[in-house]
Amino acid sequence: MSVTPERVAAATRTAGLDLAPETAARIATAIAPAFTAFAPVANTLPFDLEPATFLIAQRRERRA
Repeated sequence: MSVTPERVAAATRTAGLDLAPETAARIATAIAPAFTAFAPVANTLPFDLEPATFLIAQRRERRA
């Protein structure tokens, strides 16, 4: 998957934010190297690396 200004703008619109085209281009340029470096292992990592209990821990902190 390539990071393009159009994809960045679409993702931010989904989140309810509008970006100027030059801002979307700047973000795409900034994060593209990280996506490119991560691409070889992107679909090989086990799901347990993502902390499934994050929301539980986050809610506990809020109550305390």
